[in-house]
Amino acid sequence: MNKILVISTAAILFVAVKVKAQSTEITPRNSWLKLGANLGVPVGNVSNYSSFTAGLELKGQVLETDNFGFGLTTGYNHYFGKNGYSGFGSVPLGVFFRVYPQSKGFFLGTDLGYSFITGIDGAKGGFYVKPQLGYHNYDWNVFAYYNDIVRSMENGGSIGSVGIGATYNIRFSK
Repeated sequence: MNKILVISTAAILFVAVKVKAQSTEITPRNSWLKLGANLGVPVGNVSNYSSFTAGLELKGQVLETDNFGFGLTTGYNHYFGKNGYSGFGSVPLGVFFRVYPQSKGFFLGTDLGYSFITGIDGAKGGFYVKPQLGYHNYDWNVFAYYNDIVRSMENGGSIGSVGIGATYNIRFSK
């Protein structure tokens, strides 16, 4: 069942972004990669087992308009163990959406998808959501986030964190 959910989620996310991208002309002016890092603290039950999180992220963004962007996202987040517990990781695979009211200033966005759990035998991942509020300019995005990997209690419960992050915009050559 879990494999079917993962494959279905990945297929739906891929098709949704592909269909939307086909209706938008992708050019070096409206498309770029975002490479970044984040630091956070676990919240909820996972805070009993992990002291802090650190991660890397890679995003491919297309601006639909000057004020709305979307794309694909992935990365790796490590939850560092505490109290004798081992650390573990999560690998998100999803889509993201951003609203930029102005060309420089505050933005609002979210990442949605599935996050795979690594480093724990038999651990199952879950649907994740990562809302963000931040500041952006031509080259940088700096943001605060809440990340929640939604899992059932029988699979260990949700895995949440709050933190800060930054991404650098890597533009394509013309």
